[in-house]
Amino acid sequence: MKFLLIMHMNPAVWNALTEEERTEVMEGHGAFIDTIKNSGEMIMTQALADPSQSAVVRVRGGQPVVTDGPYLEAKEYLGGFYLIEVANKERAQELAAMIPDAKVDGLGIEVREVVYSDGEPTS
Repeated sequence: MKFLLIMHMNPAVWNALTEEERTEVMEGHGAFIDTIKNSGEMIMTQALADPSQSAVVRVRGGQPVVTDGPYLEAKEYLGGFYLIEVANKERAQELAAMIPDAKVDGLGIEVREVVYSDGEPTS
């Protein structure tokens, strides 16, 4: 089974951490990546740029209209994800708990099963 482990970023929470705490979280991702690579459960991981660097594309009157910034104003945004393949949802949740962000008050890891991939159903 494939799962997306989604990391939501909350700038207010992140900025309230000490430099040491932020470094611990960031360095903890290296150890987590090693764990899921060694177990053969990692498919890929991606970290995303800050939403201030994003653009939103809408089609109006048949023409694309591009605006700067995030699609929605929100206190949290998608910061990155891990795509994993594991035996079951319980294992996905176990791995999510190992991601350093999960230990930070105000942050968490969303665990969502992938139900469609590369044009093929995954189940």
